[in-house]
Amino acid sequence: MTTTDVGERARIRVLNDRLRTECLGGAIVCTNGVAALPQETRRAVMAAVQAFDAFNDDNDPYGEHDCAVIEAAGQRIIFKIDYYDLDMRMGSSDPSNPAVTTRVLTLMLAKEY
Repeated sequence: MTTTDVGERARIRVLNDRLRTECLGGAIVCTNGVAALPQETRRAVMAAVQAFDAFNDDNDPYGEHDCAVIEAAGQRIIFKIDYYDLDMRMGSSDPSNPAVTTRVLTLMLAKEY
């Protein structure tokens, strides 16, 4: 891995953490299964996603903090951040650059995967 790769991944990680923990810098969507949960459960799920910090080599091999499986409010949840171009037609050409990237955090029930 080059120094450039390390720097880009660090920027991606910061941007991903900002979206995940502060709900800033992108969109947050949920699957039908998560949307169907009671409001209080959805709030608990989002709070658990925001508080998650147990990233490791198994769930975060690239150090981008972009995906994990968690338990929250009795639900097994997967969260995943994807990087799209600004028109959301294809992947971003540079996920480390928010000027050309739309981040989308998706919340889903693990059984929906």
